[in-house]
Amino acid sequence: MKIYGLGTIINVAAIVIGGLLGMLFGRFIRDRHRDTLCKACGLSVIFIGVAGALKGMFSVVDGKIVYGGDFLIIGSLALGALIGELINIEGGFEKFGSWLKKKTHSTKDNNFIEGFVSASFTVCIGAMAIVGSINDGMYGDPTVLVTKSILDFIIIMVMAASLGKGTIFSAIPVALLQGSVTALSMLIQPIMTETALLYLSVVGNILIFCVGINLVFGKKIRVANLLPSIILAVVCAFIPINFI
Repeated sequence: MKIYGLGTIINVAAIVIGGLLGMLFGRFIRDRHRDTLCKACGLSVIFIGVAGALKGMFSVVDGKIVYGGDFLIIGSLALGALIGELINIEGGFEKFGSWLKKKTHSTKDNNFIEGFVSASFTVCIGAMAIVGSINDGMYGDPTVLVTKSILDFIIIMVMAASLGKGTIFSAIPVALLQGSVTALSMLIQPIMTETALLYLSVVGNILIFCVGINLVFGKKIRVANLLPSIILAVVCAFIPINFI
């Protein structure tokens, strides 16, 4: 019997369990060790983002390596950043994080909001979340989301050890995003063409790279305000121009 939405349920459970285990482990390490672990996690996220973006930007044609995507990246990120700053999505995320911080009695946790925001972007942004949710909603096939759950479990466990409780609540945007895509999969599936997923993956992985930068060097980039770039990247797939 197929259970539609099972993939998102498993993903949410993996994030919560990974976060709890990470917090348990984090209690036994010193502050300087936690700081090093946070930077190590940031470096890992940076390379995950770089690898994902380059995978989409480079291809082999007739035995030659072909590169593309400059205009897609510049256009999507520049216009997306402008839209995001006007809306101030980052401010909305931080307000929600502050609300969660109060409701969970975590006012003394200085890393709560950073943990929530960084973890949310790391596990939400990417083609796997969209493709997996569509497969789950259309065919009752949670395979892609189960694979994503394993990756998210490891990532959140490491992040929770260094950034604490806030990372666990990244399960909320995951549930909302993937649950919505699963419920609306019949409508979304025709839009997510192979080209659209490729463009989404390239720009999405650049945002993941930005999350890593913030983890290593402190908050340098308002990543949430770049989120409209992902939508613009998908829109570019329907413009009769080959961007990559």
